[in-house]
Amino acid sequence: MIDPQKTPPFTINPQARIGHVHLKVADLQRALNFYSGVLGFEVMQRYGEGAVFLSAGGYHHHIALNTWEGRGGSPPPPGTTGLYHTAILYPTRAALALALRRVLAAKIPLEGAADHGVSESIYLRDPDDNGVELYCDKPEKVWPRTADGKLAMTTESLDVHRLLSEAPPGIELDSGPRDL
Repeated sequence: MIDPQKTPPFTINPQARIGHVHLKVADLQRALNFYSGVLGFEVMQRYGEGAVFLSAGGYHHHIALNTWEGRGGSPPPPGTTGLYHTAILYPTRAALALALRRVLAAKIPLEGAADHGVSESIYLRDPDDNGVELYCDKPEKVWPRTADGKLAMTTESLDVHRLLSEAPPGIELDSGPRDL
């Protein structure tokens, strides 16, 4: 074990990234209907009824789904530790708006929507009750900062109706959610 009192601080290489998430699910097809059918991830490889690897843009996988330990299982009870959510970064606000339209068209309830100053986020749950954040970053030049230049993220209300108005033509809805 590293003793932080005796060891100088270590900083990870700035080009390191979190590469993919591997989720245990109860029903592979149900999870695939959400991640591929609603969110649009492409199936890269399937291992029978046990696992599937999904990608955006042809990468080997961004999300893996498996039933190796969870087939027919239930989510962990509230108040336990574990993954809070998987965050899916969209390249533009319009792409996030289109994803939101698809989620609403699939009648998936939203848990929240927030403007964090550095990003705009939509929160929901997948069919296995895993938290999912759909978000897009704002340009770094507009990120809120303190007087001494440190990042000052916030959690403010996100105007979901305005976001929806920026979606490209395609899936049209009568209106956005009324409760956000």
